[in-house]
Amino acid sequence: MRREENIRSVEQTGADWMGFICYDRSPRFIGTALTYLPERTKRVGVFVNAPLTYLCEMAKRLRLNYLQLHGTESPSLCLHLKNEGFHVIKAFSVKQMSDIIPTKEYESACEYFLFDTSTPGYGGSGKQFDWNILAGYCGKTPFLLSGGITPDSLEQLGRFTHPRWAGIDLNSGFETAPAEKDAESLRTFIEKFKTLQP
Repeated sequence: MRREENIRSVEQTGADWMGFICYDRSPRFIGTALTYLPERTKRVGVFVNAPLTYLCEMAKRLRLNYLQLHGTESPSLCLHLKNEGFHVIKAFSVKQMSDIIPTKEYESACEYFLFDTSTPGYGGSGKQFDWNILAGYCGKTPFLLSGGITPDSLEQLGRFTHPRWAGIDLNSGFETAPAEKDAESLRTFIEKFKTLQP
């Protein structure tokens, strides 16, 4: 998210969190300034192998509630950020069962994990990975499900269960252009998704 009008519209959809891409190689990069920051939703900054100084600077500037890390950030960095008072979400790319093994090293350092589709570089693919792989995740840290979720994913989400599943990450499947969300589509999907939850 980066355009004020779109941020305000999405803020009304019932979304709990809103993401701001702080990675300059992404087509969704926020740029130099945002004219509006949401108040009703939690603010999540998305980073890729960013220096500690940049993480802290952006966290302050955007008044971030969460730092979502999508690179090769170490468990020690995540723990340092946690000890500094930040809420950390560590993303893991998933293609096969072995891809969830590294989560064990991050157990005490993160508030959430995010499981996304594996891609050659950094950034979303718009494709879904095999969610059945997550049956092998036995960690204590709750996780967010990401990767290729679209308005047509409701039936699959209704069948998915896991004791540590805490939510979903919606992005390109609800965009009309990079960083431009279809607020009405999001609102409809979120309302229907919440009826699936016990």
